[in-house]
Amino acid sequence: MARTTLLSELVSQALGRTEFPQAVYDKAVTCLVDFFSCGLEAADLPWSRQAFALAGPSTGSCQVVGEAGSYPAEGAAFANGVRGHGLVREDMHTGSISHMGVVIWPVLLALAAENPGLAGKPLNAAIAGYEIGGRIGRALITPEMARLFRPTGLIGPLSGTLAGAMLLGLSDEQTVNALALAINTAGGLNEWPHSGADDMYFHPGFAARNAITALRLAQLGARGSSTAIEGVAGLFAAFGRQQLPYRPSLYPDGECEIMTVFNKEVPACNFAQSPCQVALAAGRRIEAGDAIASVHLSTYDAAINYPGCAYRGPFDTPLQAKMSIYFGIAATLATGEIAEANYSLLADTRIADLIARTTISVSGTLNDAFPARQGAVLRIVTVGGEVIEEALADVRSATPALVRERFCAAAAVRLGSSIVSDTTTAIDMMLQSGGSDAASLAALARLCSRGAGPAR
Repeated sequence: MARTTLLSELVSQALGRTEFPQAVYDKAVTCLVDFFSCGLEAADLPWSRQAFALAGPSTGSCQVVGEAGSYPAEGAAFANGVRGHGLVREDMHTGSISHMGVVIWPVLLALAAENPGLAGKPLNAAIAGYEIGGRIGRALITPEMARLFRPTGLIGPLSGTLAGAMLLGLSDEQTVNALALAINTAGGLNEWPHSGADDMYFHPGFAARNAITALRLAQLGARGSSTAIEGVAGLFAAFGRQQLPYRPSLYPDGECEIMTVFNKEVPACNFAQSPCQVALAAGRRIEAGDAIASVHLSTYDAAINYPGCAYRGPFDTPLQAKMSIYFGIAATLATGEIAEANYSLLADTRIADLIARTTISVSGTLNDAFPARQGAVLRIVTVGGEVIEEALADVRSATPALVRERFCAAAAVRLGSSIVSDTTTAIDMMLQSGGSDAASLAALARLCSRGAGPAR
């Protein structure tokens, strides 16, 4: 008799759940549309072009978002993972400090394109991927660990592999083996916020590509250690957690982790979201002719301790600016908007002056509310003596309507306005289909690639 392990329990729970409420399917489709939107907008950024150059010869069956041609699954998954992460606007699961969508969707897109006749339901598979990543991530990731290791690099392989296994219809045993093998690829360092380098962009690409490799090995009969999570040299022990703080399970009390994922309004680090949002509201209340004397942000400990978030400059790269709470607040106040264009203003003297006038402290109330809530309180004192305060109890997520609007705008620019109607129709059909099928996902991927951009 096979030994019961945490992995085998989680796989049994995942494969035993076949239906979800419509709201959960709606959320999955919103995350998928957000992924496509980010991938289309990021298509010509340097890291996107670099990853696409490694996609391989145009002889496969899989698409790269925003590009013409078809590519091998591993190369397409790598390129799509990087591309979906390229704006730093990807979906976010706060409890695990992870971006799971930029691993899950590239894996599912590649597998669906390879075999659109698969019986597995892509939305069910994605929901399971978010679930296992969220549950294991909540138990594994601590603030101390996140200062050293990239949570997405640790959690992503699990998320992408379970999603892929469910779409492929693997058996319990094969799924356990695939997940165990994928756990062996967990990694990614958080040195990039300190150096300003590009490492971060490639983490989800590595995870997506490794997930497909783990799935292929399991299909060929390769065995992985079923104790890869809780074993004496398993995931928790290897990353300094000698014991599981509790035994995670999937869908406790019917709850789904994907429902706690938020879609970013701001193209920047998760922890800069609510600070930028309160800064925008406060800045709009400053009277004409007045100026800012001082700015103070109250936040929570995890925000100012995540690598790069408390950096005050100088800023050599847009990524450093996107990670910095100080830069996000100052740029929002200086420009009067939250926009991608803010992160090109690295040497702007207005922003530097506002950073010098800004202080940040931890609020006990906001700290206690994290990670369930990501609040922020901003206080501005003006030269004229006015005191302006704006507060958010929780980060404001991009609405499904905004996600769809951004996707349509990006698709029109990258693919052509004639494609937008077809893609939105395909998205609506997925929403109505209760989990959809591999053929529908493959068709949507083709729509998001055909006739895209100039040849390179």
